[in-house]
Amino acid sequence: MGGRSARRQQQRAERRAARKQGSQSPSARGRSISPSAPTVTDARPRGSFFKPRWAMDIISELHKVTWPSRHETAHLTMVVVLVSVLIGALLGAADIGFSWFVERTILP
Repeated sequence: MGGRSARRQQQRAERRAARKQGSQSPSARGRSISPSAPTVTDARPRGSFFKPRWAMDIISELHKVTWPSRHETAHLTMVVVLVSVLIGALLGAADIGFSWFVERTILP
């Protein structure tokens, strides 16, 4: 699944959650509330000893992430490796050139 389809699926899920939240809250029926605006009456789970609230928040945020596909990950990994090799070769060549320059001019 590509990035675009994952983003569309995420947007659909957010719209469904917003509609579900609007239908559960009787005070919000007369008003238009954006899904990203927090409301004062949001009932968030308190958590427990084994599942603290901060851990549940992290898990819920990770469900919202659009993860790259295997193909995208492999492609971007190859890009990073190639750029790293090229920069390494450039810095190595500069080091050899400067050491040659110093040996020939400053340390004869």
